[in-house]
Amino acid sequence: MCLSHTTVDSGPSTVDYLIIFAPMTDPIYSHRALYDFTLAIFRKIGCPDDQATLATDVLLNADLRGIDSHGIARLSGYVRLWEAKRVNASPKIKVVHETPSTAVVDGDSGLGLVVAPRAMEIAMEKAKVAGTGWVAVKNSNHFGIAGHHAMMALQHDMIGMAMTNASPLVAPTFSVERLLGTNPIAVAIPADKQPAFVADFATTTAANGKLEILQRKNLDAPLGWVQKKNGAPSTNSNEVKEGGALIPLGSDREHGSHKGYCLGAWVDIFSAVLSGANYGPWVPPFVAFLNPPSDPVGEGIGHFFGAMRVDAFRPADEFKKHMDNWITRFRSAKTIDGQERVIIPGDPEREMSVERMKSGIPLNPKVVEDLNALGSKFGIRLTD
Repeated sequence: MCLSHTTVDSGPSTVDYLIIFAPMTDPIYSHRALYDFTLAIFRKIGCPDDQATLATDVLLNADLRGIDSHGIARLSGYVRLWEAKRVNASPKIKVVHETPSTAVVDGDSGLGLVVAPRAMEIAMEKAKVAGTGWVAVKNSNHFGIAGHHAMMALQHDMIGMAMTNASPLVAPTFSVERLLGTNPIAVAIPADKQPAFVADFATTTAANGKLEILQRKNLDAPLGWVQKKNGAPSTNSNEVKEGGALIPLGSDREHGSHKGYCLGAWVDIFSAVLSGANYGPWVPPFVAFLNPPSDPVGEGIGHFFGAMRVDAFRPADEFKKHMDNWITRFRSAKTIDGQERVIIPGDPEREMSVERMKSGIPLNPKVVEDLNALGSKFGIRLTD
């Protein structure tokens, strides 16, 4: 097991990648095998075929893009929520309020993997008419990787945005209380001949899923990811389960954690206060070691999506050529000694997707064990 840490640009709010390379002993599964298994599980819990397919697409896209913390390793978590009657496997997703360019969507307690793409479609439909479309969502659940939903806009020459609030595991700067989630933000921007710019990042130093990966490997967390119950720094990857907290992007005040805190708060307000979902410490958790609050202030988890038609601002072809120029110039930036290149947001995930589609997806043995148990429960076999 080895960890490689690469930062895109030097600003505190740019994408920070922790690439965790799987050891050669980890079993490899084809995308097809994992896709078929996941699809069968979603069908078993009662998802209609179209929604089961949609949920599987979102979940497996995370594994392809190397975001293992949000891929098939999460499958048993969704089933656990369904068993607890917190997820409606066949939701009636509907618009409950709208204007020509905005909407509020009620997800009917559905899988966020299903609710989010539908909400993004509504945002794009609004953008086609009004130039931009903005959709706030309530009564939903964990929606997988934000980047998947933002990238839906690319094929329509639109800029896509996606964000969501999440399990309250994060202490604001100067606090020991867990009041926010990892609250990710994703932005996808089309280009011409260059690959799209896709930034997808948590507003914490690291997502909780990254801690779960380290826990499976019995590894410590890097300093600056978590704090103890009393606020002291910690490298214990189980610290959050023991009452500690994740830390906003920036790690501490001297390194800009107030900026990560502001970003996480922005996501929470846009996703939930605006939509009527639960916010802050009232967000119903995805993690198994927390229980839903007994005094909810809204409905379910909240999301927020945006779609902007490029030609609402300038001709799309002209814009995309300038995006090519922007990307090319940044790729050619002079690097620090020892660094091979400047990475454009979206590069590592795109390259990983090509590799994993060809060579397969490695799974941690503990994830395989979990999936096999899930398969036994529903009479479905995971094959490699």
